[in-house]
Amino acid sequence: MIHRPALALAVAATGTAVCMSVLAGWQRGGWLSERLVWVAVSVVLIGGAHLLPAICRSTPLAVRGIGVVLWLGCMAAASWGHAMFFLLSQSHAGEVRVSAVPIGSVPAHRALTAVMAERASVAAGLAVADAQHCIHSCPSLRVRRTSLATRLDALDAEAADVRRYQVIEDGNAAHRDSVRDDPVTAQLALLRGVANTKLDLFTGLAFAAVLEGTACLLWWIALLPQDTSPIIDRHERVSAVTADVPVVTPVEVPTIPAMTEPETEVTKLRRDIEAGIVRPTVASIRKHLGCSQSRAAALRKLVIDPAA
Repeated sequence: MIHRPALALAVAATGTAVCMSVLAGWQRGGWLSERLVWVAVSVVLIGGAHLLPAICRSTPLAVRGIGVVLWLGCMAAASWGHAMFFLLSQSHAGEVRVSAVPIGSVPAHRALTAVMAERASVAAGLAVADAQHCIHSCPSLRVRRTSLATRLDALDAEAADVRRYQVIEDGNAAHRDSVRDDPVTAQLALLRGVANTKLDLFTGLAFAAVLEGTACLLWWIALLPQDTSPIIDRHERVSAVTADVPVVTPVEVPTIPAMTEPETEVTKLRRDIEAGIVRPTVASIRKHLGCSQSRAAALRKLVIDPAA
């Protein structure tokens, strides 16, 4: 009764694992041929990881030992591929979340280093102008000093704007980074004091191990041999030995008690008929016992209808 649900869950688990391995294998290759080979290898490893325990269950001990080694290798390779799938999917999900985040607009501006370099040049020119003494061209010197001072004030304002823009850009980058990470993983990493990337790797490996272990157990249960009746097995063996002799399959095999008396001719004949050695006909009984037809008919009557 438990085999059908286990088989359905095993097929679902293996199908899920194969899909994940196909996607991960497709990301590993560059050329189309490389991707196809990676996909084929991943599918074989998944099949080995899920089915080797159930297939090697009834094999000799040496074969089972080799199967265990290969199964461990298949499990490690399959779990690694699943972890790669989980990491790639988390990265893609983070990119989707980042693209949906509103970003504060920042106008085009120069770098702060360029602004500060120009300000230093203007400040040096203003210092030179202030150090000069007015002899003949006093109006032009005053104009130059005023122009340099005004330019210096403009550069100070531009530097302040650039710093404000940098604060906005840093806030946008921090917001994008916080949204890119998985919320649960980020909180766990904060509590455990580890990096998000390490926790992502451990989480992916844990998910992969649980999926592979569940699939192995389900296939082990689904491929258990069905319980068969011993009566059916007995008659199947008799039919295989005497294929040319029609076998009369009894509804119930009578229990033969331990006999304290010598075996009679009727008991022996009944046993031979149940075993399929003799047909329950007068001609077959006569040929088997080498007796007369009347004796064979009497023995058949005793065997077929003991109450008579």
